[in-house]
Amino acid sequence: MIRLALAGIHLLALAIGLGSVWARARGLRESLDQANLKRIFAADGLWGLAAGLWIATGLWRLLAATEKTTDYYLRHPLFHAKMGLLLLILVLEVSPMVTLIKWRRGLTPDPRRARTLSTVSYLEAWIVVVMVFVAVALARGYAARI
Repeated sequence: MIRLALAGIHLLALAIGLGSVWARARGLRESLDQANLKRIFAADGLWGLAAGLWIATGLWRLLAATEKTTDYYLRHPLFHAKMGLLLLILVLEVSPMVTLIKWRRGLTPDPRRARTLSTVSYLEAWIVVVMVFVAVALARGYAARI
């Protein structure tokens, strides 16, 4: 039962994360009035929640070997590709995270900066899409060296 719950939460986090980072990206291309900033911050919060769920459920599934053995994942090149993509998202997210925290604390939003953050958010969304295809290939044993 825990296996199903972890897999389900992991997939629900995908839906939450992809939708929220895309919404954040769209919002950052619109006016930066209070109402829109509120929507941007809400989307950003959901993006953070999704990231937390992905990492927590992913680590649990990996370390508890709920799907395949931990060794299978650690020796599989697609697992390393998936983790590399996750790391890329985390590195890209530093700038939006810091900027949006500052804006939440009252710093006046900069429309040029918002456009850059929007581009980063769209890029992160596309990386998530690529991660899905890598995860599907991984789950089906493609490129396994084991």
